[in-house]
Amino acid sequence: RSIKIKMNHSSILIGIAGGTGSGKTSIAHEIVKEFTTGEVAVIQLDSYYKDLAHMSMEERNEQNFDHPEAMDFKLLHEHLSTLMKGEAVKIPCYDFSTHTRKKEFEHIKPHHVLVLEGILTLWDARLRKLMDIKLFVETPDDIRFIRRLTRDIEERKRTRQSVIDQYLYTVRPMHEQFVEPIKLYADLIIPEGGKNTVAIDLIRTKIKSILPTQRI
Repeated sequence: RSIKIKMNHSSILIGIAGGTGSGKTSIAHEIVKEFTTGEVAVIQLDSYYKDLAHMSMEERNEQNFDHPEAMDFKLLHEHLSTLMKGEAVKIPCYDFSTHTRKKEFEHIKPHHVLVLEGILTLWDARLRKLMDIKLFVETPDDIRFIRRLTRDIEERKRTRQSVIDQYLYTVRPMHEQFVEPIKLYADLIIPEGGKNTVAIDLIRTKIKSILPTQRI
């Protein structure tokens, strides 16, 4: 399917979805690394988890973080719309160890290209309407689980058993119910994540063909 760009705003929005550990973040960073500051910015969908500070720690740990209802899509839509109009926003900083938002924010200025990445990036219809290019990263389940296990233990201070339990009881079923179906909305499905250099080069080329008309 050809990728058509609608030039009706000041920024281009690229959405990257895919299962946990599929390589979404790797692709996002590979896409942007050749561009200068101010041209491309990466926004993590994970920053928009709902703040659970009003719950007890036990209640927070029981939440399903792979369900669309865990995400604050309304705030995300507001922020992306604002950025695409040429105005800056303050993105929440999420603490995965406590499932709450930190007091500090990440200040993001308008960029020519915005890359939004996360497992449910293509879930919300309002977000899809904002996107110019929609990508879905597809990687074998066993590879994705190993990556998730390693990340959550090393970066999010989880125990091995808690990661396994979460994967079996929420991550895997939610992937089948909500993540896998949204690849139907993608303009391009990318196998093997960040290792797919051909797909990454194609996307970079597409961005470069658009950027000259966007530069100020």
